[in-house]
Amino acid sequence: MNDTVIFKNARMVLRNEVVDGSLAAQDGRISAIAGPTAAKGAIDLNGDYLLPGLVEMHTDNFERHLMPRPKVHWAELPALLAHDAEITAAGITTVFDALGVGEADTESLRGSAWSDVLETLDNCTQQGLLRADHHLHVRCELPAPNTVELFKPFHGHPRLALLSLMDHTPGQRQWENIEQARIYYTGKKGWSQQKFEQQVARASALQAEYAKPHRHYFVDYCKTHGIALASHDDTTPAHVQQAHAEGASMSEFPTTVLAAREARKHGLRTVMGGPNVVRGGSHSGNVAAVDLARLGLLDILSSDYVPGSLLSAVMALVQQGVMTWPEAVATVTSAPALATGLADRGAIEAGLRADLIQVHIAELPNGARHAVVRAVWREGQRVL
Repeated sequence: MNDTVIFKNARMVLRNEVVDGSLAAQDGRISAIAGPTAAKGAIDLNGDYLLPGLVEMHTDNFERHLMPRPKVHWAELPALLAHDAEITAAGITTVFDALGVGEADTESLRGSAWSDVLETLDNCTQQGLLRADHHLHVRCELPAPNTVELFKPFHGHPRLALLSLMDHTPGQRQWENIEQARIYYTGKKGWSQQKFEQQVARASALQAEYAKPHRHYFVDYCKTHGIALASHDDTTPAHVQQAHAEGASMSEFPTTVLAAREARKHGLRTVMGGPNVVRGGSHSGNVAAVDLARLGLLDILSSDYVPGSLLSAVMALVQQGVMTWPEAVATVTSAPALATGLADRGAIEAGLRADLIQVHIAELPNGARHAVVRAVWREGQRVL
């Protein structure tokens, strides 16, 4: 096999600098980074940026396609293909599909079985129908009675590489502000005011009964199976200290500067949402991701609920002077790749996978600049 592709007139974002030149990839791996080239058949990027393919470790986007409206279940195959197309168009070449297990509300997606979804994902991969490289991130809702039972289809699954521990009990962590929780559940999930109040009344009892034993179960599973562990919505230093003691390597969406500082102190990578950067703040009223970035406390960005927010967040960080191009790009490429054990990708470097995206910077009439994904290659093969 001698499958070679060459790019020329590229502005390449490397680990520590941005350089103009050319890149060659052979048999799915980057083989050379050089200056200008006159090689025949080279793909001319006309001065556009060439970035590593984005690595997304926490996106709810697949769930959104599986249930596009409250109580509306969509068929697994078209949902997966639509999700895959959307994330690829956003420049994401490696995705950890975040699937939630555990929900007291049995009408919800996260209160349902996942076997058919996993079978569809495996079948589509075997048939070569997917553009991105899909992995699994299971989000475990600790206070839910059915969390361990719903996790069974994931047990031992070869795509499972990350678990996060969640507790969305109103009155603490992300939902410290009860009114914010009310807006979310009645808006996104379609709950009535009566149902919300009933669920809040039950929440503390469920937390007291299930959160501790479920936490022990999943922490033990990660240690036994070598799965990366993340905490979720840490608010206090004590939350981070507990996660560190349990072996967590990441703190997802800390809600306060105090928690983010504690994560850095204990060596946990801090993950924040791309939408938080783009909007200029948290939709739940928590700490702004840009504020953490300015303090040097932001390690990884996740698109969370908007795939396109990754690249937009990179642009925002660069344009605001918070980070350089290499620093901002690292938050969506090399940092999440290394955090999830994928050392073979995430940077433009000889020997790594040729997962690459061509990004054009559009100049808008209002003077703003916007990053546009023009083409995507996965292991040297064009997929968009």
